[in-house]
Amino acid sequence: MDQAEEGARIGAALAGWLGRLTFHDQTSDEVTALLIDTVVAWARAQGWRAYRRAASVMPLPPPYEHQHSIVDVGCARADGAPVVIEVDHSGRRRSVDKLRLESEAGRIAIWLRWGERRFEPPPAPIAMVPFRVTSRPDPGGAGRRYSRLPASDRPAPAHLPRDVDLGDQVDLFPRPEGTGRSGEGPERD
Repeated sequence: MDQAEEGARIGAALAGWLGRLTFHDQTSDEVTALLIDTVVAWARAQGWRAYRRAASVMPLPPPYEHQHSIVDVGCARADGAPVVIEVDHSGRRRSVDKLRLESEAGRIAIWLRWGERRFEPPPAPIAMVPFRVTSRPDPGGAGRRYSRLPASDRPAPAHLPRDVDLGDQVDLFPRPEGTGRSGEGPERD
């Protein structure tokens, strides 16, 4: 299996795990931290060693060239190449460049993108895991608040094939015993 196929397989497994994640009214930083924690938990559930803020092969520009860039999560696997996962809310070109270098170094590169918009897929062999959220303006004016609510499994309501007369409708509120539909006087048939 080549890197792109393995990345797609791993990305699909991660997407399945993330599908259960819900939250309400979180800041951008809180969502990113929650996603990183969830990725680490997922990787450990796979039996992998997972490291937050793992060293990347991408060099930093001067004057920091003696330091290394980082990836959000690095995973060591006994049965395959290491996996690196970058978690982003924006479509930074630097993330694509970093993941491309990671892939060239023999690692499986996964880009976990979260947000409301449609995401442009990265070049192969980088695998993208899209994570959709909703947002609203922060009531205090400090940016936006993000949510991901559970999906509802309820079916759409059934509709009657004909118009319903007012007298055919089911009462929504209980009425005192001995009164009609309108609550006035005895009920008649």
